[in-house]
Amino acid sequence: MLEALRALPGLKEKSRGVFYRRSKSFLHFHEDPTGLFADVRGPDGGWERFDVTGLAGRTALLAAAAQLAR
Repeated sequence: MLEALRALPGLKEKSRGVFYRRSKSFLHFHEDPTGLFADVRGPDGGWERFDVTGLAGRTALLAAAAQLAR
């Protein structure tokens, strides 16, 4: 998943798993007792949370990140 995110144009990984688009934080990961999650900044500036513990969530995250990173 990280390799696919690193390949997206316009994103820069400032530290492991923390991506910026232009000068703003765009995507980051965090873990809690229920699993692994990623937060992606949407077009309105708010954050959208993805449960990336399973394949369906990782696929949705990659699709959203590719669309929003444009």
